[in-house]
Amino acid sequence: MRVVILSRKPGLYSTRRLVEACESRGYEARVIDPLQCYMNITSKKPQVHYQGDLIEGVDAVIPRIGASITFYGTAVVRQFEMMGVFTLNESTAISRSRDKLRALQVLSRKGIGMPVTGFARSTHRTQELIRMAGGPPLVIKLLEGTQGKGVVLAETERTAESIIEAFRKLDANFLVQEFIAEARGTDIRCFVLGGKVVGSMARQAKEGEFRSNIHRGGSAQPVKITPEERQTAVAAAEAMGLGVAGVDLLRSNRGPLVMEVNSSPGLQGIERATGQDIAGLIVEHLEKRRSTVSRARVQG
Repeated sequence: MRVVILSRKPGLYSTRRLVEACESRGYEARVIDPLQCYMNITSKKPQVHYQGDLIEGVDAVIPRIGASITFYGTAVVRQFEMMGVFTLNESTAISRSRDKLRALQVLSRKGIGMPVTGFARSTHRTQELIRMAGGPPLVIKLLEGTQGKGVVLAETERTAESIIEAFRKLDANFLVQEFIAEARGTDIRCFVLGGKVVGSMARQAKEGEFRSNIHRGGSAQPVKITPEERQTAVAAAEAMGLGVAGVDLLRSNRGPLVMEVNSSPGLQGIERATGQDIAGLIVEHLEKRRSTVSRARVQG
């Protein structure tokens, strides 16, 4: 099997582990920077070119599309789909999960638990927006933020008003979300693969910080999740249409709440915390799903 891994940085832990997992199973793996791809969009024979080469004979694609390149990255994934190549996560699912507002609306429609959230851009009904999310303390998020960036905790109403006013002056889209105090700075990352949670870890924010992202100094350790948490994580990934996803949950007094569904979850934290070969599981799932899809196409 010939596998293309779409990643801007071959040296990243997740990319390296996926290459190792492919090669250890006798598969050929090639890392391609999606921003360096250029495409021939035609109804008869769509093509992807990279560094002067025509990319052909590819059996499967593993997208590792960073948030900052979602638009072009998903266009490349979509081009491979047009060529009939199986992609581990489809372009529409990646786009759906990356749009935070759309993702929350999809989760809401499916009845999946999440923090009470308000959304606005230029409204001057600031106090009304604050009350909508349950009042302070509140978490205020820029829609475009990733890895905890653009996320602010407002502990008082005055602070919340100031932050909202600042975002308004930036002409930014933002979310106002209830703060789940009982989570105590801890969230749970569930790694969902093919409709199953194959690994989970608790991420604890460092002292003085409320964001538990490992990129921001948070720590991680394996955690045993409840059946309800497992069901919620799987339902969230399925709602996004993702075969592989990192679902971030908060433990609240009213049950598990979904914070985010990540279409390109990192492997370093989950593999080190759980000791599991997550990269190997991904490649095994890729082979099974590709075979299933190929048989379905032949029978169809």
